[in-house]
Amino acid sequence: MSTRYISKLVLAAALVASPFVAKAGDVPVEKGVVEVDPWADARRPISNPTLFDLAIPGTQLHPLFIHNRMPDVVNTILGRVPVGGDFQVYAVQLEYALSDRLSINAVKDGYIDFNPNSTLTAADGWANIEAGLKYAWLLKPEQGLASNIQLQYEIASGNSDVWQGEGDGIFTPSMSFLKLAGKLQLADQFGFRFPVDDSETSVFYNSVHASYAVTDWLFPLVELNVFHVLDAGDGSARFPEQAGGLVPAIARFEGGDLVNLGAANTVDNFVSVAVGARARLNSAIDVGFAWEFPLTDQDEGLMEDRFTVDMVIRF
Repeated sequence: MSTRYISKLVLAAALVASPFVAKAGDVPVEKGVVEVDPWADARRPISNPTLFDLAIPGTQLHPLFIHNRMPDVVNTILGRVPVGGDFQVYAVQLEYALSDRLSINAVKDGYIDFNPNSTLTAADGWANIEAGLKYAWLLKPEQGLASNIQLQYEIASGNSDVWQGEGDGIFTPSMSFLKLAGKLQLADQFGFRFPVDDSETSVFYNSVHASYAVTDWLFPLVELNVFHVLDAGDGSARFPEQAGGLVPAIARFEGGDLVNLGAANTVDNFVSVAVGARARLNSAIDVGFAWEFPLTDQDEGLMEDRFTVDMVIRF
């Protein structure tokens, strides 16, 4: 049998089998030719998951688990108050692509298990729901460059005893960028948290990601998250199950990515760094782990350190 004949048989078999074995990143085009997705190697960030994702729209499920240890003491206008303990978050985010540039993105939901050691009350309940639209205004796969704009709205639908369900909601406009340069990936997303109710705190945030492909399946990463208070809340009584609703009036910190206390005496900045890795199990599934800790004073926030484990399932 000639080499040319064997080559033709192999090509025919590949074309027939391609609908069944094509990778999640492969896009079928006309005449049975398979085009490789130029964004197949892009990795989703891990930390700050409700506010930081990839610039490329797509269809995916994103289950995640957060274990957040709280500082032994936190700063208030009454002095240093003991808290300690931890809280856990169990959530599943969903993004659905309407086109290669536009998607519906549900970024916040899930269940919170709050377990302080002192002062505050142990509780569990549902988080607020937040969703919106994500539009990629820039897609240059030949340069590995992408950018999008997003507008999310957080509905005050959760339970107040786990720091949710207060106020009239929050709008979050943001912009993100992605650059792929060989094995290196750089990403950035910045945005604003604008409460509908002026009693809550307005915040600017910026999250930066860098990762490197040490193999075709392992990607160590480092991320930096900055939260800057633009306009403090009014400190009105909120979350009545926690210290009689007095926390916003006395706390000298805000809640970062998951909580808006509406604290009237909050400090200006909270900065954290996360180190970890993402691993590609196959062409459709990644898993990730990150350890995060604050660079600002621990007692000026709710984080002593945080462990985040997630999975990205692409369709």
